Amino acid sequence: MKFTRNEAIRSIESTQDWDVTIIGGGATGLGIAVDAASRGYKTLLVEKYDFAKGTSSKSTKLVHGGVRYLANGDIKLVMSALKERGLIFKNAPHVSFVQSFVIPSYNFFGKMKFLIGLKLYDWLAGNLRIGKSTLLNKAEVVEKLPKVKQKNLIGGIQYFDGQFDDARLALNLGQTAHENGAVVLNYADVTAITKNSEGIVNGIEFIERDSNKKYTIRSKSVINATGIFVDDILKLDVATHKNLVRPSQGAHIVIDKKFLGNIDALMIPETSDGRVLFGVPWHDKVLLGTTDTPLNEHQIEPRPLEEEIEFILNTADAYLENAPKREDVLSVFAGLRPLAAPTSSDSNSTKEISRDHKLIKSNSGLVTITGGKWTTYRKMAEETVNMAISVAALPYKECTTTTLQIHGYSTEKRDGHWQVYGSDTEEIKKLIIETPSLGNKLHERFDFIEAEVVWASRNEMIYNIEDFLARRIRFLLLDAKSSLEAAPRVAALMAQELQKDQNWIDEQLASYNALVKNYTL
Repeated sequence: MKFTRNEAIRSIESTQDWDVTIIGGGATGLGIAVDAASRGYKTLLVEKYDFAKGTSSKSTKLVHGGVRYLANGDIKLVMSALKERGLIFKNAPHVSFVQSFVIPSYNFFGKMKFLIGLKLYDWLAGNLRIGKSTLLNKAEVVEKLPKVKQKNLIGGIQYFDGQFDDARLALNLGQTAHENGAVVLNYADVTAITKNSEGIVNGIEFIERDSNKKYTIRSKSVINATGIFVDDILKLDVATHKNLVRPSQGAHIVIDKKFLGNIDALMIPETSDGRVLFGVPWHDKVLLGTTDTPLNEHQIEPRPLEEEIEFILNTADAYLENAPKREDVLSVFAGLRPLAAPTSSDSNSTKEISRDHKLIKSNSGLVTITGGKWTTYRKMAEETVNMAISVAALPYKECTTTTLQIHGYSTEKRDGHWQVYGSDTEEIKKLIIETPSLGNKLHERFDFIEAEVVWASRNEMIYNIEDFLARRIRFLLLDAKSSLEAAPRVAALMAQELQKDQNWIDEQLASYNALVKNYTL
């Protein structure tokens, strides 16, 4: 069965009962689908938007243990995350990479404090350690970060952590779940949680976006893995439910790589307000972020606040010569983290809230997972499926995901953006042999080609041009205005593949044009 929406809908229509049904197609939900399906449970996942449309595609692109959590004394979370970081490197090497980070030091005490902390960080990783933290002199720091401010610079520290492509890994998890027998469907909006006469959850109702057809699903267990939207689903279970989650916004800006230097990333451990800021090479650009701003409401397309953009630019200016200005920003984006709602009087503090995940079993048997971080998605999934097994009295089967290779698995190193396709790369390039024009670039300044649109239409479950430009390739996040220039050709190719008409093309281009305004200054 192909990984397409039509095939998924056909499977749903021909299946009466499911063991595990997951609401939410971000990192956590997709990880749960992989876990449940690979154990042999009949698994369904439905997502209201596209896979990783929300927080899971808006991260800082780091698969890491969390240096700042170590500073907060959260040793357990760091150890768990470092182990999971190692497993991502083993199971999905095509989308995860070792990244060198440099912390520039402007005073001796700070340098030694961070060195001790990072030595502990290395030690906690055990045999999954990916590099050794070392002291650098001033010349070595400047060699690695040519654009760093040199006044009062006394040296620095180099350490190693992980980087990845979040939206590509999310898609690969969906494909891996599918290959293990799960059915996953995007653009499926859950409207009700169904219950038996005793008030126990026994399924869901959802509307498929394209046809507006309503489906009723019977399932032994239902899992709520909707991130910042968990409270919306919990209110379908209990109308009087009080919110568990308070969103915290993390904003990022994308700039040209000339503003940072070589292949090393910049880590600023103590900004003016105590936050950590990263400058990370990513897809031949540089990502600067992130912020940590408490909000009172959640939405699927958050816009970075003006104060966040200013904070990032001002912090960069404090550490970089010829730092980027507003006119140098190629794209801005924000993601919302689901943090536990604060109970203290200080409703604007997010620093004391644990980034660890929480598992909740409702009286109805609905299982909810919230919190956590991308790096620990696999462990979160394992614990969630274990709870679902217990709650729904499913026959117990062992978790297999510690050694399960993710779709696209390949240890071969490929040039440029082809790396994140892994083993699918050769299949995409075969399309060019059949139709040479598919080798044409989508934009003169980027290496993305037309064959990728055709491939994604046939094999990556894209529904609109945003799915492709924002998440299957990362064009929207890398250079928003340039992605808009490529949109007409993408729409035409998708329309041909998905049998859509000119009205659809016009609607897609109008919608994408409006979206791009959210990603530009």
